[in-house]
Amino acid sequence: MKEIEDFLRENKPAVKNNPTFILEARRRMEAVEGIKAEVDRQHKRGRVALIIALVAGLVVGVVATAIAFLYPVDPQSVGEGVWQSVRLFLQNYRQYLLLPVAVLAMLLALVLSRKGVLAS
Repeated sequence: MKEIEDFLRENKPAVKNNPTFILEARRRMEAVEGIKAEVDRQHKRGRVALIIALVAGLVVGVVATAIAFLYPVDPQSVGEGVWQSVRLFLQNYRQYLLLPVAVLAMLLALVLSRKGVLAS
């Protein structure tokens, strides 16, 4: 970095008083600003989509859990089959379901707590 500064001090670039150069530089700067605005817009859309997906997943999970608790199914009436295997799986591994729920809740809190996620 120091070498570049020294080089520029020793060899000051001279810009001719050329209106074409100034117009071309302005056009390029406007193009750069347009690209920057598009990148910022894409980042904002991505953040919004992520937040919507996290919130929707959380809401669907809460609703599904509430329905399961409000309308319990008698295992004997369901019989053998897919429901029985799902019930047994959940019965055996229910202690491990807390980990993904906790991770998703922390990710939601992290995304929502980032500076400017909803404001930008």
